[in-house]
Amino acid sequence: MLEGSRFKPTSWTFILFAVSVIGVGVYLYLDRHDALSDTIRSWGAIGIVLSILFMALVSITPMPSDALLVLYMKMYGAWWGVLYGWAGAVLSSFVVYALARNLGKPLFQSLITPARFEQVDAWIRRHGVWGLLFARLLPIPGFVVSYIVGTMPSVRLWPFVWTAAVSILPYFIGAALIFLGVLEGFVWWVLIGVIGVGVFWGFGYWLRRRGNREQARGN
Repeated sequence: MLEGSRFKPTSWTFILFAVSVIGVGVYLYLDRHDALSDTIRSWGAIGIVLSILFMALVSITPMPSDALLVLYMKMYGAWWGVLYGWAGAVLSSFVVYALARNLGKPLFQSLITPARFEQVDAWIRRHGVWGLLFARLLPIPGFVVSYIVGTMPSVRLWPFVWTAAVSILPYFIGAALIFLGVLEGFVWWVLIGVIGVGVFWGFGYWLRRRGNREQARGN
């Protein structure tokens, strides 16, 4: 479906990933005695709100949010950290929709060929919210998919937001299980988390192949 995307991994992709990994490493080193985490937790509700807003800010940029999610799980525990990270990611979808709709159509639509844009837009119109949800599960960077989908005339705000919220849940839950397994030494939790994330991405690849077959039959 989005195989006509013009987005290709560039050096910037790897630079941003490296920066996020280094940032996590620096934080974990400085927080090896939990001093930073204790300080942030001592801020109470203010710290939680700031954490959610910061995740929202990161999620509207190409910067990978995975590293930040690890920090949140370190600070607040696996499940609370995932909840706050998820809330921030969902909050960002409102901003992404507004940016894609009002400011960045030429830029974001340039990431995909016009023919592919029309195909995906028609596919979403035909399949409704399920088509939108499946588009979000494709194995393409979420930053790219969100902004491209946000420019499509067939997509409205509420379906855009709730499909974003649902589509990231399997990955976040899998990340929490892996984190708990590593932290507590529970190998089964790690395996369940890895399998869950693998199934999530495998389903995305299956959707992509199915979309390509539909396109081939249509041609």
